[in-house]
Amino acid sequence: MNDLHPIDYLSQKDLKLASIIKSIGKYSIKMHTDPFGSLIQSIIYQQLSGKAANAIYNRFLNHYRCIIPTPQQIISTPNETLRTKIGLSFKKIEYIKDLSSRISDERLNLSLLAELSDDEIISELVKVKGIGRWTAEMFLIFCLGREDVMPIGDLGIRKAIQILYDLPQLPTPSSMLAISLSWKPYRSIATWYLWRSLDNFGPIG
Repeated sequence: MNDLHPIDYLSQKDLKLASIIKSIGKYSIKMHTDPFGSLIQSIIYQQLSGKAANAIYNRFLNHYRCIIPTPQQIISTPNETLRTKIGLSFKKIEYIKDLSSRISDERLNLSLLAELSDDEIISELVKVKGIGRWTAEMFLIFCLGREDVMPIGDLGIRKAIQILYDLPQLPTPSSMLAISLSWKPYRSIATWYLWRSLDNFGPIG
């Protein structure tokens, strides 16, 4: 195991990434302390630019007086309210209500997930309607603080890699994995800098 700070390690391993790190500065990922809230936010952010998702997420929080609602509160909120007042799509309403129901009836126990491996956590979460690998990966990074997650399906990461390495088109999953090998075991940190290199993509806005 290396003794370098993760930022120094990444800077030495990838000079192109080092240029982003130098321009952005200190690594300061905003962690979620509420697993349920983290998953709700990730679902809202699916397939949206950071700015659009931020707007919808803020309306969502404001509806519940700026406090993450309980699963039962979400279940009790009329679909029409979530659609017209907050701006959630019908699919995302279905997804957050399925998540809420699974937690409410204990089919999913979020408090036990931290004890599992990354792959085991992903396997549990994708059982929830609307939660795919990307959403599970955002949970690993932004809630559990796992440092070596590589979200190859994330549009922001794909665009950032394309720009950084001057690629003629968006990279394929296999090429992204190949590029990210030098970032192990800190691929989550590397992806944070890639998100920060863009203005309009990524779950951090």
